[in-house]
Amino acid sequence: MLLLRGGHIKPITSPDLTGDLLIGDNGKIAGIAPSIKAPEGCPAADITGMLLTPGLMDAHTHIGLHGEAVRWEGVDINETSSPLTPQLRGIDGFNPMDEALSLALGGGVTSAMTGPGSANVIGGTFLAVKLYGHCVDDMVMRSPAAMKAAFGENPKGCYGQNSRQTPVTRMAVVGILREALQKAVNYRDELRRWEEKPEGKRPYDMKCEALLPVINGEIPLKAHAHRADDILSAVRVAREFGIKLTLDHCTEGHLIADVLKRYDYPVLVGPSLGGKTKVELKEKTFATAGILEKAGLNVCIITDAPVIPLQYLPLCAGMAMKEGLSEEGAWKAITINPARVAGVDDRVGSLEEGKDADLAIFNGDPLRDIQCRTAAVFVNGRQVHGAPLIK
Repeated sequence: MLLLRGGHIKPITSPDLTGDLLIGDNGKIAGIAPSIKAPEGCPAADITGMLLTPGLMDAHTHIGLHGEAVRWEGVDINETSSPLTPQLRGIDGFNPMDEALSLALGGGVTSAMTGPGSANVIGGTFLAVKLYGHCVDDMVMRSPAAMKAAFGENPKGCYGQNSRQTPVTRMAVVGILREALQKAVNYRDELRRWEEKPEGKRPYDMKCEALLPVINGEIPLKAHAHRADDILSAVRVAREFGIKLTLDHCTEGHLIADVLKRYDYPVLVGPSLGGKTKVELKEKTFATAGILEKAGLNVCIITDAPVIPLQYLPLCAGMAMKEGLSEEGAWKAITINPARVAGVDDRVGSLEEGKDADLAIFNGDPLRDIQCRTAAVFVNGRQVHGAPLIK
């Protein structure tokens, strides 16, 4: 057990307070209150003047699949042998030894969604994972957590422009996706008929099998889309098949905020820091998140790490706040909102009794102060970054 005393506590889902937080022996939060009497034998650490928050979370990264300081070896984000690879699982390419994980922890980021990149129309599944450990099977919170799909320039550029393979056009990108989803629906119907009257061997198609959680509404389609028309193509397909959807990047989302509110899918905005490296990014602005928040949408801030190193997630939230995102919305965009998108908000994303003791302690406000330092980080109740609070 460990009692953290006297900090400014930001629970996220309830009002801020100055007080204490108790970490239980099971690595869970055992209590939060203005004052907690330390149980017998429980060490206590004074964090007066510091900010205590949930460990931060990013809902769209490729961390662990794209190693630091590497070119080809260790880069496992895109399987460019086919535009349709739903059977691939991000968990199978995740490297817990990637230095990027420890760097992210140093920024107060304790968990992330990570998985394949955007070269393929369907790239495979994302996982929700904690960023401390050496065995991914012990670190994973949910897998699969989403199925990656991509619209627009990336799949066109990977296939059509280089090898004259399909897809060459946006129509083909959407057509390939629609065909795969319809095939999965037909496959599900075939399985149901077999279950009602089992004859012969059970049907099995690995790609369709991987898409069953999508068409059954268990996980969302995670749609890489920058341009407004691509965003709305993702919405159109999701509505056709009645599936869950997240709109990732959503670079031109602020141009169609009123339309997006009509459908109310989560919007995962970013990476907004850096240059406009391709045509689809010409409308990129830190103002997008605030405009979408004002429209009433559920906003997450994302780094797309390694595009922006994950430790700079709070910086990105602060920049969005500077351009119109509310302070409350900025904090939620890097804590509870991504946790809800990933389906792990019962464990992380806010400071509540019974949740995992994944905590970040800052000497200052990381959304407002560029010189703010991370004093300590806890994952599952264990301090994994910073000078030991208990000597």
